[in-house]
Amino acid sequence: MAHTLVIVESPAKAKTIGKFLGRNFLIKSSMGHVRDLPKSQFGVDVEHGFEPRYITIRGKGAIVKDLREAAQKCQRILLATDPDREGEAIAWHLSHLLELPQGPVRIEFNEITRNAVQEAIKKPREIDQNRVDAQQARRVLDRLVGYRLSPLLWRKVRKGLSAGRVQSVAVRLIVDREREIEAFEPEEYWSLTAWLLSGDDGEAFPAKLYKYAGEEPEIKNEDQMRAVLASLEGAAYTVTQIKRRERRKNPAPPFTTSTLQQEASRKLNFTARRTMQVAQQLYEGIDLGGSEGPVGLITYIRTDSTRIAAVAQLEARDFLMERFGPEYVPEGLRQFKARSDIQDAHEAIRPTSIWREPESLKNVLTRDQFRLYNLIWERFVASQMQAAVMDTTTVDISAGPCLFRASGSVIKFPGYLRVYQEGSDGEGREQEQRLPELSEGEVLRLQSLEPKQHFTQPPPRYTEATLVKTMEELGIGRPSTYAPTIETILERGYVIREQKQFIPTELGRVVVDLLKEHFPDIIDVEFTAHMEQQLDEIEAGKLPWRQVVAEFYGPFSRVLERAEKEIAAIELPEEVSEEKCELCGRNLVVKTGRFGKFLACPGFPECRFTKPLLETIGVTCPKCGGEIVARRTKKGRRFYGCQNYPECDYVSWEKPAGRDCPHCGTRMVEKSSRHGVRLICPNKECAYEEMVQEAR
Repeated sequence: MAHTLVIVESPAKAKTIGKFLGRNFLIKSSMGHVRDLPKSQFGVDVEHGFEPRYITIRGKGAIVKDLREAAQKCQRILLATDPDREGEAIAWHLSHLLELPQGPVRIEFNEITRNAVQEAIKKPREIDQNRVDAQQARRVLDRLVGYRLSPLLWRKVRKGLSAGRVQSVAVRLIVDREREIEAFEPEEYWSLTAWLLSGDDGEAFPAKLYKYAGEEPEIKNEDQMRAVLASLEGAAYTVTQIKRRERRKNPAPPFTTSTLQQEASRKLNFTARRTMQVAQQLYEGIDLGGSEGPVGLITYIRTDSTRIAAVAQLEARDFLMERFGPEYVPEGLRQFKARSDIQDAHEAIRPTSIWREPESLKNVLTRDQFRLYNLIWERFVASQMQAAVMDTTTVDISAGPCLFRASGSVIKFPGYLRVYQEGSDGEGREQEQRLPELSEGEVLRLQSLEPKQHFTQPPPRYTEATLVKTMEELGIGRPSTYAPTIETILERGYVIREQKQFIPTELGRVVVDLLKEHFPDIIDVEFTAHMEQQLDEIEAGKLPWRQVVAEFYGPFSRVLERAEKEIAAIELPEEVSEEKCELCGRNLVVKTGRFGKFLACPGFPECRFTKPLLETIGVTCPKCGGEIVARRTKKGRRFYGCQNYPECDYVSWEKPAGRDCPHCGTRMVEKSSRHGVRLICPNKECAYEEMVQEAR
């Protein structure tokens, strides 16, 4: 008979831990939370200190019964739920359900490896009530907002809506950004590039206009550009100054939850939810086969810290010395500066062993698991490597009243760049460009002058990466809330995701405007960030949780009462189409769901007919001549197909262009990037492409 019962959250984690502990331990899973506030009732006694009324979650009765029976057979019980607020709360609920006496019953570990688990078993502690209270405060606050404000939205706007402290602010960010874009008025400006030659041969290199008549060039129209070009007629292009310097570029820190979600979005095209699902699998354990069996491949995935355990850094130095040589190993352990507002409860996300190289695990990981593990492994390895060294050269060239500047950089020592290059949100990376050997006083030959017209651009729409980044910077939410917040605002139809960008729906705009007018605190960025700070202070034992909830609820309830009287019912306008319902004959209306617009019968719920809203792109099908339309997969991914499907099976993930490749005749497709729009031939044997619209 087992001597000790260890309760974890998931079966995968139970299987992994079971391999480490032997026969004297019985490992059981709670399958997540076992108690919560009731779904069908408010569940918070406002009159008696906001006392929450917890019940066993529907469907968890058999699990609780099994845990109780197992507990009666064991002499010792240890609660090994996740090392965060949610995990602490689950342990607290389990201790109540199992009627455990106060004492050291809680164990936690940052990684699921044999050493980490066995060390944790030796150091049980009492349940951290401050951490539990912080989770209770968040849960009660969310219930107060959700169960008081959401019914108001149902009555005044539409059934099925919801409002929340964090999700409402996230929608506001997206709506405010969209209105910035709509109100933006582009301004014209011009740039000038001189293509210059040194000596008798060699390639021309570009130099940008840097100063005009000693001032920053402000060329706002074509007439002003013509004046600049006229001033350069017959001018000599002379090198006036050359600056050379060596620049060191340090690696990015290892991943936090936020930066992992951002980079997985940029590089792997993962949603935040998909990233966390796969990361949870890697954390809980993968069966590697052989003598190792199941083992957690990465450390705990909900963290805001870039701190790394010294033992992991020392292991990384040994790895780098063997794989790359001493020149890639920094002199001391690399430390990364932390923001002042982080919890720093756990170290950064890293591989549990740097020696488990991704390629060696490819056969035991799914494609998603491999790609995400490879990203985490490369980022951690790079973070512990020597800086990259760049040789940069800046050349100033005078010509008449103009001063041109040419810059070039080459990698002198790759350092961490040998392993990993951080992604970006659209900002251009430094161009690695060699300049010819030049000398001060040298006169260069002008090959051509290239004037270009530009227009200022509005701020970009939020993507998952930039929304998570902004929420983190503003202090809205915490590592565990980013992914569920994004999923909620999509499911409620407040925003849609189009080509990785978030666009607010009319419903999202209406709800944000209503909340701005009547509940300014709920949707205020600074107020929401302050609430998150108060939750952190509850966890630190500096504030009582009931006081924080009471200070919020008093003003909130008064505003809610006033809003109930002042807000009139809002009718959302519906766009009526010419198409008829195939079941009842009514004109279909345009609706917006989480994957975009579709047609639905206005007779809902009596008539539930729906059909896709076909979006034509003005291009004919190369197979049958029909219209090409934009469609979506069940997961919301956009693709293009023939309107005559299934009779015609033409399909393309990329947007088809209205012309064929001049080399092989294949229908070309459009690809957009931060550099502009290109037409590309999809025929793998033909590499033809051309730029049709440069980014401005």
